[in-house]
This record gives sequence, structure tokens and C-alpha cells, in this order.
Amino acid sequence: MKTKICVIGLGYVGLPLARLFSTKYETVGYDMNRARVEALNAGHDATLEVSDELLQGALANGFKCTANMDDIRDCNFYVVAVPTPVDENNNPDLKPLWGASETVGKVISKGDIVVYESTVYPGVTEDECIPVVEKTSGLKFNVDFFAGYSPERINPGDKLHTVEKIKKVTSGSTPEVAQKVNSVYSSVIEAGTHLAPSIKVAEAAKVIENSQRDINIAFVNELSKIFTKLGIDTGDVLEAAATKWNFLSFKPGLVGGHCIGVDPYYLAQCAQRHGYNPEIILAGRRMNDGMGEYVATQVVKLMIQKSIQVVGSKILILGFTFKENCPDVRNTRVIDIVRTLAEYKLDLTIYDPWASPATAKREYGVETISELPKEQYDAVILAVAHKKFETLNIAALRKPKSVLFDVKSFLPKDSVDGRL
Repeated sequence: MKTKICVIGLGYVGLPLARLFSTKYETVGYDMNRARVEALNAGHDATLEVSDELLQGALANGFKCTANMDDIRDCNFYVVAVPTPVDENNNPDLKPLWGASETVGKVISKGDIVVYESTVYPGVTEDECIPVVEKTSGLKFNVDFFAGYSPERINPGDKLHTVEKIKKVTSGSTPEVAQKVNSVYSSVIEAGTHLAPSIKVAEAAKVIENSQRDINIAFVNELSKIFTKLGIDTGDVLEAAATKWNFLSFKPGLVGGHCIGVDPYYLAQCAQRHGYNPEIILAGRRMNDGMGEYVATQVVKLMIQKSIQVVGSKILILGFTFKENCPDVRNTRVIDIVRTLAEYKLDLTIYDPWASPATAKREYGVETISELPKEQYDAVILAVAHKKFETLNIAALRKPKSVLFDVKSFLPKDSVDGRL
């Protein structure tokens, strides 16, 4: 049977994958957001993960996006790529996955395969998602339809490590289906695939990737706090230590986004549900979640040391997205700097040429600007290392007596008053 693919969820993960699949297979992208679908069919991706040239080329070659469920009923290989956020208490929120599974259940037919890409803890695909598909479709798992799991490895804003250039982990609910899933992915992934022995192993592999990175960043964040108290530059220490061949290179900073700042909570809850309290994972999360407040406090201390009046001072924050060179503000930890400084009654300006002011206002209730202001400030905080900031004349933005704090160690060390 000819493989016809439907990718459900056309965000940072789903759209690049769907576009890639469309180079080899008849592919339909499905998303409930009609405005998003209309923009994509017009040839523009607002996330900037897929260039207009690539997207328009794919559309010209038969790829299409839709918000109409009838358009995906004749597919036989469904890929679910929806967000897996946490709620206000940092508990996994599976509602997007349940909703996508219900959608699959309404259109899936006998013999079809559904593959999940969303990051989850081990067991979610078979214990949480598949029962929804079964209930909605009336079909029986591993008899009438089959499943797989192939965790996404998209790095937003990275134009070097694109989806086809990152090795892909695959898995299936039966040995035969696992081979089929692996075959479909390996036909488009230039970097190759790794076939895991089970869906749970593939799920676990994904969730520990980002948990490991989170813990390592937490370690250097703690080092940064220690070395600041000792009067030692953290960057200098890390540079010296990195001369050893097996030293792992990580830098201190804010840890946000929809992966590193979220996935450890999925693993932690899974561990707790099985009677184990994960100490290191949650300690790393506490350390990283507190870095925004720490940065704000350090800036205020530096202002006081320079005898700058804190209340009412004008502060410029450079960058609001969760990482450099992309418009994604999901789970940005720059908001922690903003909220902490607001408690000191400061006059804050947030400049980010990448972030959508409307999205920042809707998601966080804060005002951001896309054009550089022509004022001078009592303190400037470089929070995100956008490439566009390399040519910024930061000196012109500072009052004669002011503070410059570099969260990302992006600026020349001798030009800043403080950095992580």
C-alpha cells in the first residue's frame, strides 16, 4: 500500500517534518488553527523554521495544509507533533495529546499507523494516547491499527542542525511495525535512524536528553553563583577547565523553552508515580528556574554599588525570546527578570527584534518593542544573544553612570559590570 502521511500539529516540530516527508511521500499537514493553516498555504511560516522558498516549493509539489478533518481521512500514516507543556504547578499537561489522539481516532482506518513525536515520560503513548484512539475509533490496538514513537529533536532557530540532519530514534508497537516506522523515517532523514527495542525505551531516551542538559546547566549556574561571591569570572574558569579533553562544555544562563525547561518535570512525575523521589532532577530545575530572579537581584546590587537610584530608574532589557535568533517566547525565563525588577518599581523597556509584541502581551501581559529606542538607561541587561545585537551600540544606550549586565557572556568581558 502506498504510504500517505498526515502530520498533526504544524508548529516548530510538525511543519519542518511534514515539509521533509513531502519530498518523498504524499503529505498533508493538519492543524486546528485556521489562521496558521491559511498563512502556511499562502507560503509563509511565522515561526521561521521553514523558509518561504522551501515551503512554497513543497506546496507547488503537492504538499498541503488543512484544518478540515475530512482532508486527512485517506491517510494511513499519522504523525502527532503537538506541544506537551506543564501546568502552573509544573505537572505534565497531556490535554493537547489527548485532543490529537481523539482526532486520530476519528479518521484512522484498519491497518493504519500512528506515530507520536511529542516529548513524554515512558508509558504515555501506550497508556494515555492509544486508549483514546481505541475509544474514539472503535478499533483494537495492534490488531486493527498500530503505533510508534519517534521523539522530535528540533532545535528552534538552528539552521545548521535541521530535521533531516539530526539522527532520529524510532520504535513501533510490534517488530514489523517498528521496521515500517523506521523505514519511513530513514527514507528522509539524512543522518540516519536508531531503532529502539520498544516505545517506552524511545520515550525514555527523549526525556533524558533534555534532563541531562538541564542538570549540566544547573551545575554551571551554581558555579556562577559561587564564583561571583569569590570574585572570580565564571567564563575564565570554564575556559581553563575546558582544556581537559573530557570536560563537558556548558555555560550558565536562563533555561526556558518548550524542551529543556519542561521535559525534566515529565520524568520527575513519572518517577514519583512509581515511588521514587528524583532529587538531582528536581534540584536542577529549582536552580535553573531561579536564575531570572538571581540576575535581577545582581543588577540591583550593582546599581546600589554605583549609587544609582533604584526606584524609578530606567532599565533596558535586550531580548525576550527563550533563545537567540528565533521568535519563540514559549516558557521564556526572561519574564522572571522582568517580574523581579518590576517589584523594585523600575521603569522597564523590553526590546526584541524577533519577538512578536502581540504574542508577548497575550502570553505574559508585558509590553515589548521591535524598534530600538533612542534613550539612555540606568541599566542595560543583555538577556538573549541575538546575532542582531552584535552590531548594537550599547554604549549609546547607557547613561554616564549605569550598569551593563551580560546574561549570556556575549559582550566583551571588559565592557560589562557583571555577567553570569
